[in-house]
Amino acid sequence: MEVRGFERRTHARPIGEINMIPLIDVMLVLLVIFIITAPLLTHAVKVDLPKAASAPNIAHPDNVHLSIDAAGRIYWNGAPVDQEEMKLRMSAAARLEPQPELHLHADRETRYQTLAEVMSAATTAGLVRIGFVSDPRR
Repeated sequence: MEVRGFERRTHARPIGEINMIPLIDVMLVLLVIFIITAPLLTHAVKVDLPKAASAPNIAHPDNVHLSIDAAGRIYWNGAPVDQEEMKLRMSAAARLEPQPELHLHADRETRYQTLAEVMSAATTAGLVRIGFVSDPRR
């Protein structure tokens, strides 16, 4: 009995078409991986965003205006203060009833470290109403 399935052909020519099966398999595997990992990529943080139509904030005389210039100097209602004096005034303001709002006026070039220290001091003193003041003309 003679088997002819493994004969060599003398006039074999190359196949001129691309085998699409492996390409489709890889595409389907990547699709399944994407479907599984896509829900994991969303890091939703629940934030109460401000409304677009807002009324201008009315400046009450008892609000504290804390300004920080580009050099990191701190001004309490226009008067220059150092870190310790600022902390003492924040503690005194936190004890007032009703508690005043702290309006932060920070220069564009103010270092984030300075701003973070001021905000940390305000929360440590017990001030809970802190707002950032920006230039509405920009």
